[in-house]
Amino acid sequence: MTDRPLNLLAGLPPPGTPDEEFLTLLARPGLRIERIVSTGQASPPGFWYDQPQDEWVLVLAGAARLRLDGEAADRRLGPGDHLLIPAHLRHRVAWTSPDAPTIWLAVHLGPDQASTVAVSPS
Repeated sequence: MTDRPLNLLAGLPPPGTPDEEFLTLLARPGLRIERIVSTGQASPPGFWYDQPQDEWVLVLAGAARLRLDGEAADRRLGPGDHLLIPAHLRHRVAWTSPDAPTIWLAVHLGPDQASTVAVSPS
């Protein structure tokens, strides 16, 4: 336990950082909450997430586009936009803003929190 509140918008990596930053904020059996900071990253061509748990994502700042398997167009997300991605619904990050960090709050619900992402080819 900390003696002061933590700020989800503090300590961000600068734009152009080569890798996304993942920070686990809380982990309990069947639950993991993390902050993800994207600085222009997107999923590589042919890469899809296929996760064994539900994931609820909220964009706190920045902008992103997600593609869900079976949908013809990307979903655009900006500050305040959120989405529930059911377990095993393949999805990919099509784009995140390269100009300012995109800050996500991700809540993973369900089994197998230790292995968070299974990757499958397109």
